[in-house]
Order: sequence, then C-alpha cells, then structure tokens
Amino acid sequence: MYIDKASEFAGQVQQVNGWVYDTRSSGKIAFVLVRDGTGIMQCVVVRNEVDEATFDTVRRLTQETSLSISGTIHAEERAPGGYEMHVRAMEVHQLTSGYPITPKEHGVDFLMSNRHLWLRSKRQWAIMRIRATIIKSARDFLDDHGFLLVDAPILSANACEGSSTLFSTDYFGTPAYLSQSGQLYNEATAMAFGRVYCFGPTFRAEKSKTRRHLTEFWMVEPEMAYCDWSQNCDVQEQFVTYIVRKVLEQRSEELAIIERDTSLLEKVVTPFPRVPYDEAVQILQKAGSSIQWGDDFGGDEETIISNQFERPVFVHGYPKSIKAFYMKVNPNNQQTALCADLLAPEGYGEIIGGGQREDDCDMLLSRVHAEGLSEADYQWYLDLRRYGSVPHSGFGLGIERTVAWVCKLPHVRETVPFPRLLEKIYP
Repeated sequence: MYIDKASEFAGQVQQVNGWVYDTRSSGKIAFVLVRDGTGIMQCVVVRNEVDEATFDTVRRLTQETSLSISGTIHAEERAPGGYEMHVRAMEVHQLTSGYPITPKEHGVDFLMSNRHLWLRSKRQWAIMRIRATIIKSARDFLDDHGFLLVDAPILSANACEGSSTLFSTDYFGTPAYLSQSGQLYNEATAMAFGRVYCFGPTFRAEKSKTRRHLTEFWMVEPEMAYCDWSQNCDVQEQFVTYIVRKVLEQRSEELAIIERDTSLLEKVVTPFPRVPYDEAVQILQKAGSSIQWGDDFGGDEETIISNQFERPVFVHGYPKSIKAFYMKVNPNNQQTALCADLLAPEGYGEIIGGGQREDDCDMLLSRVHAEGLSEADYQWYLDLRRYGSVPHSGFGLGIERTVAWVCKLPHVRETVPFPRLLEKIYP
C-alpha cells in the first residue's frame, strides 16, 4: 500500500515500505512516523500486540532506517493524512547511523552539499510535488488547447539569447552550444504544425548569484502561427491561471506544509494588467529608481513593479535595443518591440518572456547583421521568412521561477532537485 491511498484500505491489514521519519515512545507504546515518498504515516506499536523482538527493534529505530511495516489501517484525524497503522509486524532492511541532516538548524552550504539527502525532508518533499503539478498542468493545458509537443535540440550552432551567455562545446570539430532556448526551432515547427511547444532544460552561462538565477533551468515554450503579441498575452493569462488553479486544487496539503498563504494565489485571475514600458519607467522613477528610458529592468526594478499589483502584470513595448534580434519592431514606434514580460506578484518578477517574432525576411536579416551574427548560421531561420512567412508569437515560462513564486521561496535553489549555480555543480 502507498500511504497516500490509505483511505482506500481502512480496516484492512496492509504493508508499507519506506523509511523512518521520526520516532517517539512512552513505556508500552511507541510511535513511528514512516514516509514512503507519497506521504507520512503514523504507525502505532503497542508492546503487548507485537512480539518482544519487534518492540525492542522499534525502540532502536533511527532516522532514515529503511523498513517494511505491516498492520491494520485506522482512521485517526490527529494523525498525518488522517490515518494511522496499528502495527503487527516489521522487517528492517537497513538500520542507519549518523544521518547528517537532523532536526536542528543547518546552514545553506551544508544543505546544498547534502542536497541528495535534503530532498527527503518534508519541506523539500512538498516543493517537489508542487513542482510536478506545475509541470503537469502546463503540459495538460497546452495539450488540451491544440498545441503539439515537438522536441527541440539541446545542442545547437545558433545563439538565441545572446552569445555572451553560451556554454560551448566541441561537436566533432565544429563549435556547438548548449541550448539557451528552443524558440528558434519552435518557430520552424510552428510553420509545420500551427501550435507547438517544447519542454526541456536550457542553459545560460550568466555569472550571476542572484536569488532568481540558475545556470541550468527548465522552460516550457509554446509558439503559435497566425498570432500577434496581444493574442499571445491572452494565452499566457489563461495558461498561468490554469496552472495556479490546479496547484490550489491538488496540492493543498503541500502548500500547508510550506505555510503558503493561498489567499494570495486565489487572486490570480484574468485579466492581467498590461503596463507599457514607458509607464513602467515612470513607476520606477517615482519609487526613487534612477532608471532611464532605454534601460533594461533587473530584479530590483521588476520587484518594484510587481509589488504594485496583486496579480501577474505584463510589461510590454520594451526598447528593441534591449531585446533579442528576432523580436518584431513595433510598426507604430520603431524604437520599441512587440514584446511583453510577465512579472509575478509579491516581488517575484519575470516568469515569462515572450512576444511577436519578426516575420519579414529583410528586417530580420538587418537585425542579424546589426547584432554581429553570422548570416550563414541563420540561413535555415531566414528560410522560415522566405517560404510562407506569417505573423507568429510565442513565449517561454521558466519552471523554477514559477515554482519559487507559487511556493513563495526565498531562492530558486529549492525549486529543482539538483540546482546548478555559478559555483555549485555537486551533487
């Protein structure tokens, strides 16, 4: 039996295979908290209901001892999950000693060095389960709204988000790079299938130590043919509200474990505010920022803006000079691009970047040259504008930043099982 299915087996004798989370005893009765990956169950061991050897073993159990334990399942509202086991027998597979992560306080460096064990804690368990629901909800929404999953390569000859943050490698004598985004390939597949998305790891060699940055992170990236930047924002609103709603519906226990104020998540409803870049600069300047028109926003600026709203907020119409070469220039203002970033509330900043792509071949070629990129490397990308070009748009949602916001975590290092940071690649 898996612990999260205990309600289906009330009154029955069942076996749980797991690990000891905690123990306590008082005279003739002992309580063993056992986790199996799906939940935690209180197992009650009464001295006169088991043989003497079993009771003696119970009193010697240590944290993370692996065991199989069997008994009758009973409803008990005071127990974790509302059910407990009245133990009849137990088999210990390994009695541990010296488990390094104890209930006492540990420093971040220690916990990160023991990330492979830290994942067993109740808080990390809850975060990873919320992460799984965010990912599943993202894919369910796209699958149910006509998007086709089409995988993009991890190794590429092209830069997508700027050559300064590329991880390079040798590909049989040819330079290659770890993917910064699947977007360029998504544009190709969107011209074949209409609505597509890719989902996978992406890499940025950013020498950043902020609470929002990882060098390896996961993105889900939809792309849509015959879609302008505003329609793209409409899809993002529906997408994000769906994800948040599913987490609230399916992960109430986990949200309670991490003590998340769900009333704030319940305010995530459409429509989301849409703030022009010009207005955002004014908001920042009134808040005391020295930012000027033409500057990009960093974490501090995004925090100030997002704190003005209870829901995610779009900032759109950034200067084209600070956006990628493929962003379509605003025909009504040649200094700006038809793009939008979605900033999460509560100071979490950008979780989505997106916009309309340049669909004119000559315009795109001029941007390639202006960025100092190799025209030869982008011939295949330019072909998409030569043969049946259409208005198209897309976006990328960063999983780790979304998990950080939904869980209200202080740092993205807790949002992924094994985070890759500037100075951290172990374990």
